[in-house]
Amino acid sequence: MKVILRKDFEQLGQIGDIVEVKHGYARNYLIPQGIALVADPKNLRRLEDERKRMAMQKDREKIAAEKLAQELEKVSCTASVQVGDEDRVFGSVTSQDIADLLKEKGFDIDKKKIMLDEPIKALGIYDVEVKLHTNVHAKIKLWVIKQ
Repeated sequence: MKVILRKDFEQLGQIGDIVEVKHGYARNYLIPQGIALVADPKNLRRLEDERKRMAMQKDREKIAAEKLAQELEKVSCTASVQVGDEDRVFGSVTSQDIADLLKEKGFDIDKKKIMLDEPIKALGIYDVEVKLHTNVHAKIKLWVIKQ
């Protein structure tokens, strides 16, 4: 049975792919879960309309992300941390801390979008990357100073 995938499904393919599956799998799992539709002419036209709509929405999201990236490039945040002997930092500066600093500046960025390989554990100036969209990234200047 041929079906059209409405969601990304790891075992079968991406949104919009037409795949061949067994009848029972399609009838009992894929179609009731909303993962797929039967590949008939009506659903193929519906799929084309959805693709166009999704492409327009992705373009709008990318343009909004590019605008936000331009604004974020101008932002500089300062994280004041407690230090001990020889300027060793107690704790670290995490992506959550950076998200909170950005929130104070008026940017509501999810901590999962802040790309840190590991938490910052030293004083200094850092360029922190923020992933706003699949192809749009921004760099924020982060100053880690003594409290």
